[in-house]
Amino acid sequence: MSVRQPWVNILAGITGLYVILVVSGLLTVAGIFMPAPVHRAVSLVFALLMVYLRALGTQAQTRARWFDLLWLLAGLAGAGYVALFYDSIVDYSAYGYLDRLGTVLALLLAVSLLEAVRRVTDWSLPIVIVLLLALPMVQQWLPGILRGPSFDIERLTYAFWVGASGIFGLPMHVAATIVIVFLIFGRLLQKAGAGQWFMDIAVASTGWTRGGPAKAAVIASGLCGSITGSPTANVATTGVFTIPLMIKTGYRPAFAGAVEAAASTGGMIMPPVMGTVAFVMAEWLEVPYAEVVKAALIPALLYYVVLFFSVHLQAGKAGIQRIPREQLPRLLPVVLAGWHHLPPLAALIYFLIVARQDPEIAGLYTLPVLVVSSFLSRNREFCLTPLRIWHALVEAVIDWVPIAVILGAIGMMIGALELSGLGIKFSDFMLELSGGNLLLTLIMVGLASVILGMGVAGVPAYVTLAILSAPALITLGLLPMQAHLYVIYWGMTGFLTPPVCVAVYVACSISGSRIWETGVEAMRVGAGAFLISIAFALNPALLLIGPAPAVVAGVATALLGAVCVAAAFQGYGTGPLNRWQRVLVFVSGLLLLGPGLITAAIALALLLASAALGRLGASAHSAEKSPIEDRAA
Repeated sequence: MSVRQPWVNILAGITGLYVILVVSGLLTVAGIFMPAPVHRAVSLVFALLMVYLRALGTQAQTRARWFDLLWLLAGLAGAGYVALFYDSIVDYSAYGYLDRLGTVLALLLAVSLLEAVRRVTDWSLPIVIVLLLALPMVQQWLPGILRGPSFDIERLTYAFWVGASGIFGLPMHVAATIVIVFLIFGRLLQKAGAGQWFMDIAVASTGWTRGGPAKAAVIASGLCGSITGSPTANVATTGVFTIPLMIKTGYRPAFAGAVEAAASTGGMIMPPVMGTVAFVMAEWLEVPYAEVVKAALIPALLYYVVLFFSVHLQAGKAGIQRIPREQLPRLLPVVLAGWHHLPPLAALIYFLIVARQDPEIAGLYTLPVLVVSSFLSRNREFCLTPLRIWHALVEAVIDWVPIAVILGAIGMMIGALELSGLGIKFSDFMLELSGGNLLLTLIMVGLASVILGMGVAGVPAYVTLAILSAPALITLGLLPMQAHLYVIYWGMTGFLTPPVCVAVYVACSISGSRIWETGVEAMRVGAGAFLISIAFALNPALLLIGPAPAVVAGVATALLGAVCVAAAFQGYGTGPLNRWQRVLVFVSGLLLLGPGLITAAIALALLLASAALGRLGASAHSAEKSPIEDRAA
């Protein structure tokens, strides 16, 4: 550890305490009023300090350290000025333009922020943002849908610096309140031993069944992912246990890595916490987070049903044996050993769903419950003492820093996109290209989401598509909740889709399998994300929207459809499926995922045809073998 590293940790702890004081309202009670944009600016100052102070402490060359210091001072000037003089900035920029000082400060912050994003990710996102920032200034010379009126630098810097949709807009609000609170909650939960408890429950409940280790990976990754919301962190945490166990019981390394990557990616869409994207979506749609959780529940369960049956059927196909029960922990003792983890989870669900508190308030109210319940553990190592709380706070803020600078940069991108008007023009272009056909538009939006998601993290991909693509779907009659969840589902596949599939890369580092082989396998087992999203786009009942009979019928047929899709992709049902059976079962699954009783009836008829085809094939096979068997006798 460098000499400066302890100062970064101290700064991280101070940042966490500051956010808790602001979100809880204690600062206001103490007479210190903190307007929302000022709080976001102060939070960004802390994030930039930690990015560049960490670099200053690790750089050996004096020249490189001077550059780090310059980047830091540029960021502090741009963000610090907003924190100190926000009211005066708003007053003199009331007409939507900045003066020379404001323009210089905005550009300094933009450069510092983009460099910070490059350091915590790579070049791809900064390049995309720079291109979108340049668009409003040059679009009068561009062709097609990119053409429009150009704006000068004073108007552009206003839009991304202090505009309502700029750096200190909605994404930074999510980072400076909701995300950091839930990262603290997640870290405290891990310190209390909940991660290992989730894993033990998954292994004890499914380990004795055929394909048990893979099923345990699906369940454990879903449970942990619903709290962390980070696919890569989830793979690294649960995969070190589940992937070797899957390989040991007979799964191919590529399949084991694919299952873990797909299951961990699903944590982004699994309530109650989901991921950063869901928080941004709730703020974007201006709906309670509980509404997002309610709508996301059934599709998320369907996604994991496809995963669960994929590993079950693959186990049957490969002849993988069960793990003897005596080698596994018993479920009831495991549950009882960690029962103290239930009160904080129940409290979180209560505050989010029943009390309908804002997410950051719900998370904050749950923290004392979590701390108190940790002392009910029989293992003293899991008690959240002040020192362990401090360590959790520091680790959570260190995890938060990359998210904060990315979301700040995303604010710049939103400001530029809204100024250019590209969102409206792109939506009109897609509608014109698809001829107003909903299914074709869904496919086009999905393909655009996959391409964007390959090189960009979840939130940037979602924000871009929410601006560019979701309006087209809403114009065609989808509810905003349907359109935005659809974009999230397709955007998250970037974690699984080669060549830029970060969750697969992490899984391969554990399984030792090849990237492309594992990536293709991950797309196969994670295919539910593609199909289920189209299903709820066509049938809002899957989002628990509509009359109860329609919801019950839609969920029931969709469950059967999910199983059929898994069987078709694995080529195995009650036994091996031939080519024609796989086609029939796959089409049946698609029809069952869609709306309507007529399509469900057709799907059942196709399933019967597939079963009959399989029986005929078995009879023919027996008939071919019988003369040989007779001669042998």
